[in-house]
Amino acid sequence: QVQLVESGGGLVQAGGSLRLSCAASGPTLSTAVMGWFRQAPGKEREFVASISRSGRTTVDTDSAKGRFTISRDNAKNTVYLQMNSLKPEDTAVYYCAAKELFGTWRYWGQGTQVTVSS
Repeated sequence: QVQLVESGGGLVQAGGSLRLSCAASGPTLSTAVMGWFRQAPGKEREFVASISRSGRTTVDTDSAKGRFTISRDNAKNTVYLQMNSLKPEDTAVYYCAAKELFGTWRYWGQGTQVTVSS
């Protein structure tokens, strides 16, 4: 009963910014933690960031390099990923995901394409 729908992707020049949104529906317990992953063609899927309902965040500094910020609006059941100073290597399909507080990632959105040109 969990549905995740991403939006906000598109084409942007290097150095530009994008804000991705993920609208969630379903039991609160099932979306206790929400996060973002990304996958480029021919590459493995990698973790970007996550956030709990209480606001606790985890960011993969190796991929985000301090340029990305994750946030969450519990009232709107929406999670965001603010991406600044985008680089061509950020080009990928970005997926929204959700899970219970303790467990593995269980629910996934369909993804939104982000393309950064040089």
